Amino acid sequence: MSDLVAKVGERIRRLRKERNLSQEQLAERSSLHTNYVGQVERGEKNLTLETLEKIVLGLGVSLEELFRFLGPMERKDALGEIVHLLSERTAEDHAMILRILETVLDWERNKNDR
Repeated sequence: MSDLVAKVGERIRRLRKERNLSQEQLAERSSLHTNYVGQVERGEKNLTLETLEKIVLGLGVSLEELFRFLGPMERKDALGEIVHLLSERTAEDHAMILRILETVLDWERNKNDR
């Protein structure tokens, strides 16, 4: 299968694990067979849009969230590097990093107001 199919499968697996779901639970929530979910996660199945919709509903995520870090932009600048670093982190890590960034930006803003 293509690299894209493998990346989508890996992303589905990561999102499933972040939600502490087994393949069986995701299959049930998505009205799919457990074996099929495993094949999708391993990149062995090329999904239809209808099946993809079932999976994102089963995961409780949007399509945008599913594809958010699927193919990060090239690391030509600092923002690209940040996106690359975050692409392999959990949602919990994203939230923590956002809080840190907000704290730094607030500190910088308050420093400039003095």
